[in-house]
Amino acid sequence: MKLLSYRVGSREAWGAVVGDGVVDLSNWRTDVQTLQDYIACGGYRDAAEHVEGRPIDAQLSEIVFLPVIPKPEKIVCAVRNYMDHHQEVLAAGMQRELSEYPPIFLRVWRSQTGHEQPVVLPNVSPSLDWEGELAVIIGREGRDIPVAEAFDYVAGYVCYNDASVREWQFHAKQIASGKNFESTGAFGPWMVDR
Repeated sequence: MKLLSYRVGSREAWGAVVGDGVVDLSNWRTDVQTLQDYIACGGYRDAAEHVEGRPIDAQLSEIVFLPVIPKPEKIVCAVRNYMDHHQEVLAAGMQRELSEYPPIFLRVWRSQTGHEQPVVLPNVSPSLDWEGELAVIIGREGRDIPVAEAFDYVAGYVCYNDASVREWQFHAKQIASGKNFESTGAFGPWMVDR
């Protein structure tokens, strides 16, 4: 199932992609206001049943895509998780050693933008660098999860374009300052459940 957040006119909604259209699930339950709530309560596991018999509410061509999760609690990103990118970083002059575990940084939700929405070049830089990424949406809370059970906590996967202001990443050893400009992380178009 493909699940997304979107806007039609001035109304924000969330739902499921069916063919070239969207089935609005925002009125599925009164206590489930957002796609994030739907995922947290486990509703996404039965999304096909929730969609069955419902009409298409809008065509994909009629909606404005929002970030899949518009205001996530946290966005945790892994750094240098493949060797080609590490070589690019070295070539750009960032002297970073490889560590046994990849460093992480956090993004703020305002740094997100939806599919087909502009990625905004901030005034502080003449260019943005980009990296195509795979975002993993966690479906339920957990702590001290055994490695063998980790995928049981994954709700689904989403395309992500991680745009960066590289010169701001050179300012310090932490790279988050170059990763959190508004509307620089294209997040979508939709989550594909596992």
